[in-house]
Amino acid sequence: MPYRGDVFARDHYYHIYNRGVGKELIFFNPGNYEYCLRLVKRYYRQYGAAIIAYCLMPNHYHFLLRQETEQTLSKFINALFNAYVQAVNRQQGRKGTLFEGRFRHVWVDREEYLAHLCRYIHLNPVRAKLVTRVQDWPYSNYLEWIGLKTGNLKDEVFIRERFPTPKVYQQYVVDNQDEIRSLEFIVKYVWD
Repeated sequence: MPYRGDVFARDHYYHIYNRGVGKELIFFNPGNYEYCLRLVKRYYRQYGAAIIAYCLMPNHYHFLLRQETEQTLSKFINALFNAYVQAVNRQQGRKGTLFEGRFRHVWVDREEYLAHLCRYIHLNPVRAKLVTRVQDWPYSNYLEWIGLKTGNLKDEVFIRERFPTPKVYQQYVVDNQDEIRSLEFIVKYVWD
C-alpha cells in the first residue's frame, strides 16, 4: 500500500487503534494475545515507541504511545501487526487481511486529555461487558499501572507524574467508570 503521508512527531502522544475486518475477531485464543504482547516487547524499543496504555480486545486494539525518536510510530505498528497477522493466518489456516484497513490514529494535542484517554483504554473490556471489573481483563497494562503485575509495557515516569500512587489511579478509574461514556470533550481522541 502506498505511503499515506501521516506525520508523527517526536515527544508527541498518539491514540492508535484498529479493528478486525467486518468487526470480526483478531484474537482467537489466549495464545494470540500473549503472542501479540511478545511482539510488542520485541519491537517497541527498536522503533522508539513509549507504551503509555494499551488494551487488546477480541476484535480491536488500542494503544496510547509516545514517539521517542525520529523514527515514526507507524513503523512500529506496521512491524508489530505484519508479524502478528502472518502468524495468526498460519495458525488459523486463513489468508488475506485481518484488519479493517490501515490502523487509525489521533494526535493527542492536549495534556489534560491524556489521563482520560488512559482510563478510556483501560475500561474498554468493562464497557464491552467482557468483565465487570477492569482488573479482571489480562490483556491491558492496567494491572501494571496499579502494581498488581510486573512488566515493562508502561511508562512509570508518565504514570507517577499524573498519579502519585497506584491507588490514586485505581480510584480514578473506579470512581469515574460511568463518566467516561459522557466525556464529550475527549470524543475526538476515542473510537468505538
